[in-house]
Parts: sequence; structure tokens; C-alpha cells
Amino acid sequence: MDAKLYIALSFAMFMEYAIWGAWMPVLAARLLGPLKMTGKQTGWIYATLPLACIFMPLVSGQLADKYVNTEIILAVAHLAGAVLMFLAVRQTTFKNLFVVMFLYCLCFAATLPLVNSLMFSHLAKNNLDSAVYSKWIFLWAPVAWALIGYGLTGWRWKFKTGEQGRDCLYLAAILSVIMGIGCFFMPDTPPAEAGTAPILQAMGMLGEFNFLIFIIVSMIFFGLMQFYFLGTAQFMQDMGIPARNVPASMAVAQGVQAIATLLLMALLLGSLGAKWTLVIGATFWLLLYIVYINGKPRWLIVCSQSFHGLAYVLFVIVGQIFADSAAKAEIRASVQSLLFAATTGVGLFLGTQLAGFIMDKFRKEEKFQWRQIFMVPGAIAFVSILVLIILFK
Repeated sequence: MDAKLYIALSFAMFMEYAIWGAWMPVLAARLLGPLKMTGKQTGWIYATLPLACIFMPLVSGQLADKYVNTEIILAVAHLAGAVLMFLAVRQTTFKNLFVVMFLYCLCFAATLPLVNSLMFSHLAKNNLDSAVYSKWIFLWAPVAWALIGYGLTGWRWKFKTGEQGRDCLYLAAILSVIMGIGCFFMPDTPPAEAGTAPILQAMGMLGEFNFLIFIIVSMIFFGLMQFYFLGTAQFMQDMGIPARNVPASMAVAQGVQAIATLLLMALLLGSLGAKWTLVIGATFWLLLYIVYINGKPRWLIVCSQSFHGLAYVLFVIVGQIFADSAAKAEIRASVQSLLFAATTGVGLFLGTQLAGFIMDKFRKEEKFQWRQIFMVPGAIAFVSILVLIILFK
């Protein structure tokens, strides 16, 4: 692969997940702690991204496949998002923060599938096997998430900003500015001149039973991830892990994810195929929730973050590669957008609502009953793995 192209695609992947990783894992602790929001309110704040992902990826995918260069959409969306994230820092009430975060997520959701489609498009243009070469670019997603987690922890150790948690929003805003400017220097990625309504062509793939099962199971596991994102930061603190150590503890997942992306993903895909690689990935999430249900010791809770990293590589990234392999070249962006709309959109939204409801249901005297809470995603994960084994071919 040409070095200039590799650096450009890696920059886009790195920055996209650095922005996401700056606020997503730790914002819940600010909402539940200093801002005194309920589990339901926290769920609705986290639901802003899934809500935006239900339709914005479809819009941006349609634009990228038919009308506007992908890198221009990425630049404009991230710069607008930076302004909104700076505004989010000042919001302390549920209503105001919900509105600002929703507007921000409209911008961010538009970019999520386009970073993937940008990569797959240039790999195909240069006749490079996506299953082989994409790992060298996907690698930067967990690296970014991990570095941001450790960097935020270091910042909190030195400047004592962890208790209020505003720092994660400031960091996401600054990174968005860098990403927005950088996207203007991305490789030229014009529309693929797709036919009429490429997103409708992508939706037509749902008529294939195998692809439909893949989408449904993916939606379920993305929904279950919200128990991880909404619960882990507060769960760790309740188990005795200091707030300033939480970002670094959760970043263990991204360290393992980086290694698995580079060394394990292509190996399993080549030897076991998509089905069993997806099954193994999903099983790691089940193991994570089993550890959470047990609730101790603390070192095992920290180590279990590696299960999330392995699951993300072997289920989420492999799923994106599978979807790209099933798509025609002219609707590549729209198929990625459909996948993000179904998973990061519908799946995460329903998961957010379920997680918020369950967290409130098992909250007594301001204390969460974590064992009961995490038994819910554990049971659903077990059933979904069986469905994947039996029905997905």
C-alpha cells in the first residue's frame, strides 16, 4: 500500500475513534455523579447517538454514493460537531444537555460509516484485499481509544478534574477540530455514480435470509453494549476502583483490541470463516458479563475489559468486513450506512432504553445492584449466540 494513502486512511480511523473514545466510556460517570441524573436520564443522553444513527448514516451514505465527496462530508460534520461539543460542556440540566448532545450526535453519526467506506473504497481502487489490508488501518481505532483513555487518566491525575468530568467533553471538542481540518487533506473520494437511490439497493439485501440474520443479531449485541457503556464506569467506582483510574482501566479493552486486530482477526477469518469468528466474538461479551455478575475481585474486573476488546474485533469489525464483501462496489457507502443505522442506531437505542430501565429498576437507596443488572445482558447474549450458531450460515 502506498505510504501516503496509508497515513491518510490511518489518520481518519485514529481520529474518528479518538473523538468517540474521549467521551463515550466516561460521560456516564459525570451524569450519574456530579449532575445527579437518574439511570433513565443517563440512558436518554446516551441514546442521542443511537437516535442520530438511525437515519444520519443513511443520509450521509446516500450523499457519499451519489452527490458529495466523502472527505468533504467528514470535514464539515466534524467541525460542526466541535462547536456543539464545546457547548455541551456548559450544560448541567438534563433537557439542555440532551438537546446539545443530540445535535452533536447528528454530526458525528453522519461520519461513522464514511470512515469505513473511505477505507474500503481506496483499498478496492488499489486492488488490495480488504480482509488482509484493512487490519493495518482498523488497528488505529483501538490504539486511539486506548491512548485517549490513558491520556485522560494522566490528565486527571495531574489536574484533579475527574470528579466533575467536564474534561472528556473538552477533549472530544478539540479532537473534532483537528479531524475536521485534517479531512480537507484526505484523498479525493468522489461519489461512485450509483444508480437511483443506492440506499434502497442496500436495504434490498435484507431480503437475503443470511444477511437478515446477521443484521438482527448484530443489532442485539450492539444493544447489549449499552450495559457496558452505561454501567462500567460507575460499576468500577462502586467496586472500589478510583474515578481517576477508570479511563485507563477501561482502555485495557482497546490495548487488547489493537493486538487482536493485527494478529488474530485475519487468522480466524481465514481458518474459521465469518460465522465462527462472529460466534467467538459474541462469546467474549458473554464472558465479560459473567465476570461483572460475579463482581470481584477488582483485578479480574479490570482484566475482563480485554473481553470487550476481543469481542469488538471479532464481532464488530469482522461484521463490517462481511457487510463490505456482500456489497456491490457502487453501494459500498450505503451498505456500511445500513449496518451502522441498524446497529449503532436501532440496536444501541433500544439497548440504551433497556439498560436505563434495568439500572433504575435495580437501584435502591442510590446504590446499584450490579449483579441483577448484568444478569440481563448475560442471558440475552447467551440466547443470541445460540441463534447465530443455528441460523447464520
